[in-house]
Amino acid sequence: MQAPRLPGVPVLRWSTAKRSTECPNQLHRASAVRKRQPKRGSVSTDVGLRKQTEKELSRILRTESAVEGIERKSNSNKHKSLWPRAVLEALDDAIARNRHISALKIFGLLRKQWWYVPRCQTYTRLLVMLGKCRQSRQAELLFDLMLSEGLKPTVDVYTALVGAYGQSGCFDEALSTIEAMKSGSACQPDVYTYSVLIGGCTLWRQFDLVDQLVADMSYLGIECSIVTYNTIIAGYGRAEMFDEMERSLTEMVDRGSCLPDVFTLNSVVGAYGKSGQVDKMEKWYEDFQLMGVTPDIITFNTLIGAYGKAGLYEKMTSVIQYMESRFFPLTTTTYNIIIDVYGKGADLESMNEYFKRMKHQGMKPNSVTYCSLISAYAKARQMVKVDSIYKQVNNSDVVLDTPFFNCIISAYGQAGDLQKMSELFQEMQARKCEPDYITFATMVQAYNDQGMTELAKELENTAALKDQRGLKLIGG
Repeated sequence: MQAPRLPGVPVLRWSTAKRSTECPNQLHRASAVRKRQPKRGSVSTDVGLRKQTEKELSRILRTESAVEGIERKSNSNKHKSLWPRAVLEALDDAIARNRHISALKIFGLLRKQWWYVPRCQTYTRLLVMLGKCRQSRQAELLFDLMLSEGLKPTVDVYTALVGAYGQSGCFDEALSTIEAMKSGSACQPDVYTYSVLIGGCTLWRQFDLVDQLVADMSYLGIECSIVTYNTIIAGYGRAEMFDEMERSLTEMVDRGSCLPDVFTLNSVVGAYGKSGQVDKMEKWYEDFQLMGVTPDIITFNTLIGAYGKAGLYEKMTSVIQYMESRFFPLTTTTYNIIIDVYGKGADLESMNEYFKRMKHQGMKPNSVTYCSLISAYAKARQMVKVDSIYKQVNNSDVVLDTPFFNCIISAYGQAGDLQKMSELFQEMQARKCEPDYITFATMVQAYNDQGMTELAKELENTAALKDQRGLKLIGG
């Protein structure tokens, strides 16, 4: 029995697998109060996409140049009368790109300007960025600096600090910060504070602590919001704790104060899709439509990835065709998923076909695209192709990041070309891409595989020294 189609809600009907018709009654109650979503608009033309790409390229080149110029000045004590807009735009760009070293250096330069005025909003944005980069020690030092400038922390500042601790796995410090908030009268923790910390707990699979935090919220009279529920559901899904995920979803609907939305849909469908449970993925996709939840581009990208991973290429193609017929434009992320699917499936011909189509449609390949291509060619031991891709990247305006260098360093390391691997490591540092534990682990493994144990040990020592750099605030 197939789910009935609701007005304005598209239903995909490619599943031939038997599915249970027993949907929880609680989930169907949501349809009575769910408003219908409007239909999608039409997709932009190829000309419009190309113009948009050209504008984006121009903007990237300007901001990259500005950030580099401002960062060079941050290493000097001479520049104390810089144009405010240049410094602030460079700081905004570094924060948006999660380049924490550049951002902190530029912030250090900002503090030297005669026109600088300390603001809690600036510290909040920096703390959020440091949380994303899992730089808890730098976040703590930045918070101390804010206090030294005479600023009183707001709820947003405390929440950002709690998030930085949580995402870094420093839960004792996070809980201590919440207790400090409780002891004051001006900055009591709110639902967002708890939701942020719950998100960190799910990342580190500290689900016992999640239950403790939810109980604490109930004791304080703080109701879980849709963000809280979505965070918990997504966390259980990532951990493949499906019973707990569905129980949280049912509880969410039973309470009635916040109903499932597209983020809930994407979490549940994504969890089953990534685990290879295609039948359940399709069942829940239809169940959410009965609740009146309309899928978005992320939903379809999730379906494409799940079908591709399961080797169901006909269904994957069906989703792509459905998107195009309903004016859901294939985005860069969509193409990246398709390219990665065919690359991992060793179908290099189809991978190349979609890569060419991507460029023909005016979509700009990014570092994720090239990582998928490099991984596929390296797996096929076509290192000439890897060389060619790397030349393409160098001749483009693609912003290279740490994951890209990790990917290509791994490719040459596995191929036994240690000289090229070493050259790329040096270029990585020259481009100010900070090596992480994956970089060092990859290179150490490559050196050990070739019997070069001394070089491997030297690199391990370098990694250990890098871990000790967080004792002082960068740019401070």
